[in-house]
Amino acid sequence: MAAAELLLLRHGVAIDRQLAADRGLDDEARALTAAGRRRTAAVVRRLVTLGLAVDPLLTSPLLRAHQTAELAREGGLALHRFEVCGELAPGGDPAPLLERWFSAGGEGAERPSPWRRLALVGHEPDLSELACRLCGAPPGALRLRKAGVVVLALPWQAPVPSGGSGQARGWEAALGRTRLTLLLSPRALLGEG
Repeated sequence: MAAAELLLLRHGVAIDRQLAADRGLDDEARALTAAGRRRTAAVVRRLVTLGLAVDPLLTSPLLRAHQTAELAREGGLALHRFEVCGELAPGGDPAPLLERWFSAGGEGAERPSPWRRLALVGHEPDLSELACRLCGAPPGALRLRKAGVVVLALPWQAPVPSGGSGQARGWEAALGRTRLTLLLSPRALLGEG
């Protein structure tokens, strides 16, 4: 069984906060700009060419993250699943979400399907803080640019289907033991400058 990976993708460039406020829009309703959509789609295409397809893909419910996740699915980065998760909203707690996906599930628990690379689409500083926590790095040690990506190699095997035997453990087993394998800005991914 292949080792599992976690891909963190920050949402693309969205409408400026002040401009949105001037238009009477809440932060949750800030959409990707046209340039943000183009750049995010280009990043997704590059990630696909690097062989970083994911299944499943989970996203924050905020519009800009949801749109980024849609671009990921449309561009072939997300193979099948697409799930909106409130835990990925700014300031949310991803621990229950990750526990659900990282564990094999207990008796009577709904067991997630097997996966090799799980993707989360969300916000800063939440994604960077999660990556730092998993890697055992100090808070603030890394920062994701808009449409930037982090890939983390988890120190355990992905869950197996119900009835199988596996070595999957809860996500807390990965804390401080996860390895950073990729951290790229959109500029680096796209070979700009």
